[in-house]
Amino acid sequence: MKRLNRYLMRQLITAAALVGFVMTGVIWLFVSVRAVESIINRGLSLKLFFSLTMLQIPNFLVHILPFSLFIAILFVYSRLNSDRELVVMRAAGLSPISLAKPALILAFLLTVIGYSLTLYVTPTSYQKFRDMQWDIRYSLSHILLKEGVFNTASKNFTIFVRERSGKSELKGLLAHDTRNADKPITYIAERGAMVKTAGGARVLMFEGLRQEVDKKTNKLSTLYFDRYSFDLGGVTPKPSERYREARERMVGELLAIKKKDVGNPKDFGKFKIEGHQRLSTPLNTLAYVLLALVCLLLGDFSRQGQMKRILLASILFVGFQVISLSLINLGAKNLDLIPLLYAKATIPTVIFLLILVFQPRGILKLFSNKDDADINSGNRVSS
Repeated sequence: MKRLNRYLMRQLITAAALVGFVMTGVIWLFVSVRAVESIINRGLSLKLFFSLTMLQIPNFLVHILPFSLFIAILFVYSRLNSDRELVVMRAAGLSPISLAKPALILAFLLTVIGYSLTLYVTPTSYQKFRDMQWDIRYSLSHILLKEGVFNTASKNFTIFVRERSGKSELKGLLAHDTRNADKPITYIAERGAMVKTAGGARVLMFEGLRQEVDKKTNKLSTLYFDRYSFDLGGVTPKPSERYREARERMVGELLAIKKKDVGNPKDFGKFKIEGHQRLSTPLNTLAYVLLALVCLLLGDFSRQGQMKRILLASILFVGFQVISLSLINLGAKNLDLIPLLYAKATIPTVIFLLILVFQPRGILKLFSNKDDADINSGNRVSS
């Protein structure tokens, strides 16, 4: 028995790991595509690029892990049925619940991992992602200038670069500063360079001029320079505080939050539903696993494959996903519906588990293969 459990466990882990790796890679590529523009046009380093994209992966792992195990169960048990291995195991006296034991153990482990993700890893990683994004916005994004376009660093500062060469060298600079509305300033330089100092980002300009207009007297002042340094740190002042989104807050904070703590009172429901969603989402793993097991292990086994059962399990899985998304959207608008998030995960789990253990005759008839001529009565073992 233990050897069979280890055999099934090994098959499930291998399949689930492969599916999870592929799905994670696809999602990472999708996330990366949106960040490639920052590398090509803004010059972000590869290290910063990988850091930003990898910090978003835990947000998807919560959903990837149960889906991977669901796909692995469909694949492994269907293949074992096609290879007649399940028929032999059933003939040896193994009940459906015994065959399902390795999958249920994995489901429990993934549920624990899911809670570790939703309770700590996901909010922590997303908070780091938002912090880095915030720092880039106010420290780097306005330093990494695009060539051939007017870069609007803020509503009061615009800079044009005709050409960039290398990482920091600039050619054909034109900057317009209207932070002092009474004395707008225009900078023109033949060439320049981007530098980072302890005090912030600066633009060094060479062989140019600085023109300042006093609107009160309409007097134009022109200063020619061989070298001039312009501080970009004060162009877009960094706010002292950053408003934290629901996804970067811990569950305890989300559950205890008050309307006065939310920037927009209309978003209060989104914060509340986020906390309850983190508590209920990992429970879906057990429901999805039991759904696949019920569809594949109950009733007779067909030599012609289990395509109908796989399609049934897939349709029910998609139905659960639709219900989950609907409840999340409705729950954000009506907090009285929040208990349905937990009911949606726990009630199917209990029902599927009872079906798998007690195998009601009415349910078994739904999965019978009476018309399968390839299955003889000797291969049908009463459970």
